[in-house]
Amino acid sequence: MSVGPSSVSIRRRGLMLVLSSPSGAGKSTIARNLLESDSGLELSVSVTTRARRGSEIDGVHYHFMSTRDFERLRDTEALLEWAYVHGNYYGTPREPAERAMAEGRDMLFDIDWQGAVQLSEKMRADIVSIFILPPSMRELKVRLQRRAEDSASTIDTRLQNARVELEHWREYDYVVVNDDLDRAFAAVKAIVTAERLRRDRRPGLFEFVSKLLDEDLSA
Repeated sequence: MSVGPSSVSIRRRGLMLVLSSPSGAGKSTIARNLLESDSGLELSVSVTTRARRGSEIDGVHYHFMSTRDFERLRDTEALLEWAYVHGNYYGTPREPAERAMAEGRDMLFDIDWQGAVQLSEKMRADIVSIFILPPSMRELKVRLQRRAEDSASTIDTRLQNARVELEHWREYDYVVVNDDLDRAFAAVKAIVTAERLRRDRRPGLFEFVSKLLDEDLSA
């Protein structure tokens, strides 16, 4: 898989791009824009016991399932990470992620800090984690209200939980303040480009450099 403007293809291992933020801070919008603009990035579709919202499609936004089915996956080690958030379970299926890394494909994980910690414990070398901050708590409340998908009590709960989630910003590789969506999106794209070019993610460089050194210049 090639990276950047060069047409030279150098084999590399995939990366796991983790985006986290308090609800309403913009990570899902940034994630959606990334997927639409970057054909080399695919979404890791989480499993959840949360009820499907009207705007969501099963198998696209989440795999919606019963608590019993979720617990079966959890108990058989079929999940790389799982968390209990806002009264529901969320988790990341193991097999698709491990296959993508081995094949050099990049996966995007739209998950909370609990999931990010578990992923880092299991696959730290593959993780690039970004925490999205809101410009202010007042703006975060406005965004949650504008979304018009949750009740007033649910919004209050999300704001309370946001203060807990914000305490974990130090655990991430990068932190982006989403005061302007275009600027925040550009920052995240720059991070992805740089991380794809890391030497330790590109095992194919050994073969490529060997060929350079063995190249016959006498012809």
